[in-house]
Amino acid sequence: MKNECMGLINLDSIQNPSVNVLSDHRPVATIPIAGRYRLIDFTLSNMVNSGITNVGIYAREKYRSLTDHLGSGKDWDLSRKQGGLYVLSPENTKNNNNYGYRKGDIYTILANIDYIEKSPEEYIIVAPSYMICSIDYNDLLKYHKKSNNDITIVYKRVDNANKDFKNCNTLNIDKDRRIKNIGNNLNTFPSANICMDTFIMKRTDFIQCIYSIASMGTYSYIEDYIINQLDNIQVGAYKYEGYLKCITSLKSYYEASKELLTEEVSKELFRANRKIFTKDKSQAPTMYGENAEVRGSFIATGCQIDGTVVRNSVIMQSCKIGDNVVLENVILDKNVTISSNKELKGDKDYPMVIEKNETV
Repeated sequence: MKNECMGLINLDSIQNPSVNVLSDHRPVATIPIAGRYRLIDFTLSNMVNSGITNVGIYAREKYRSLTDHLGSGKDWDLSRKQGGLYVLSPENTKNNNNYGYRKGDIYTILANIDYIEKSPEEYIIVAPSYMICSIDYNDLLKYHKKSNNDITIVYKRVDNANKDFKNCNTLNIDKDRRIKNIGNNLNTFPSANICMDTFIMKRTDFIQCIYSIASMGTYSYIEDYIINQLDNIQVGAYKYEGYLKCITSLKSYYEASKELLTEEVSKELFRANRKIFTKDKSQAPTMYGENAEVRGSFIATGCQIDGTVVRNSVIMQSCKIGDNVVLENVILDKNVTISSNKELKGDKDYPMVIEKNETV
């Protein structure tokens, strides 16, 4: 796929989920997960593992933590002379000055359309940052070429749509794998074709679409354009078979954290031949006191856990937990301090969250 397909990670899509206070000061893309990763690491690693060496990340706001995490892209082998990793914001660009009052990913992308225009690749893959999965985009590219679709959208057939994937898009697909219409999952029926908000098309066609939509002023989001053009363009569906979790709420984030602890899911996502790359923080390991007891939890580096019981919780970087503390169904954001003799318990489905830098 090298030099044949570029990647675009869209942080300003119509879904644009919010994960409680965890996304108040950072984009969902950089929410820590599984002790050492950020959500965007999964999408970015999927692209790198598929041989994509030119990746643009379109971020509209709150992207300081994004640039801090990604740096030059060297941890993903994307610090290079040809291609590489680009974080693009609409601020202070020519097209944003013309359309700055407009909201939506159409105008976020338009503000930096020159990056896509100058890229040499024939195809472009657009993907979100909030889908946790391990997908080989080479297979998607092969299917797209063979199908002669104008656009090919990735989906997963699930049997738990009544319990998960709330408000995710669903696809109605005919026998020829053509998408007839796109709906919304309301957790009503168990079986559904969940749209992964990932699609592939020719780069030149993508550029033309952006300009056409902007000139008409009829749509703000690419998704709306595709939905309304299903009768006019050939939009096909590519079926993904692996593990999928869509992080669109605190509940789904907490569920994903517990699922990543299972052997089945961890083996699929963290395979030796398809690694999940992340920033090398080189931080000191967590210190556990003699009486510390931790079960079913993710503990990041740089923490200090004294005589504490931690169950079914997520403890992010550099947290300090004193003696005689019980934490159950709790999420501690970074740099939280829990003083001694405290007991914090959340619901098994809706955990208690302590914001970044707080002291309890």
